[in-house]
Amino acid sequence: MNHADQDAPETPSEPSPADAAAEQPAGADKGSRLYPRVTSFRSRRGSLTEPQQGAWDRMWPNIGRDVGDDLIDTTAWFGREAPLIVEIGSGTGTATAAMAKAEPHVNLIAVEVYRPGLAQLLQTVEREDIPNVRVLRGDAVEVLEHMVAPESLTGVRVFFPDPWPKARHHKRRLLQGPTFALIASRLKPGGVLHVATDHAEYAEAIREAGDAEPLLTELDWASPMTHERPVTKFEDKAHKVGSTITELIWGKIKS
Repeated sequence: MNHADQDAPETPSEPSPADAAAEQPAGADKGSRLYPRVTSFRSRRGSLTEPQQGAWDRMWPNIGRDVGDDLIDTTAWFGREAPLIVEIGSGTGTATAAMAKAEPHVNLIAVEVYRPGLAQLLQTVEREDIPNVRVLRGDAVEVLEHMVAPESLTGVRVFFPDPWPKARHHKRRLLQGPTFALIASRLKPGGVLHVATDHAEYAEAIREAGDAEPLLTELDWASPMTHERPVTKFEDKAHKVGSTITELIWGKIKS
């Protein structure tokens, strides 16, 4: 879902950087839970390098899961009770890892469909010994609907979602009214939604949809999570070509 994938190392088997997306095998069931029929991400193939596969084999059984129907017992999964943040579309995990290290007191779940991106994050988590990250592979809407309990999240982050700039593709955009309602239902009262995009028209559409959600309001209290993001290679390139980065933050009404 995250289209800021440029931090990933390029390999001959991987296409040029584009939107983070599913690695869908030929003949996969298009209606499956891992690859839903209608998605906000692009279909993209990518194989793992040998080091990525090694990290996947070692780390996935403990800190990774595919999308499913069961609610996550986060206390058991993380081995502790702590504020829970979900990052939708974590890409290669540059921001995920940095923000998890900056907030060791929170539990952070990264949701992504692109397997090489998740593998790169697993490499970072293993190399830098980051204990408070878990990863889910699948569509974020499915994750929020089926795996996250209502009013259980301290925060949700959505950084650089695919803007689907052509008008006929706008229906595929992640951040529209129904998704805002779903996110708001999963946030605790006082919880925070933080969005960043480099696409000006999408930014206005996101702002309009977010402001229209009755459970969300302007954040006028101390945020329970940091809003400081590391500047990725993608974002640095966006700055160099003059693109404006828009940050949008809402809080869930407390009563």
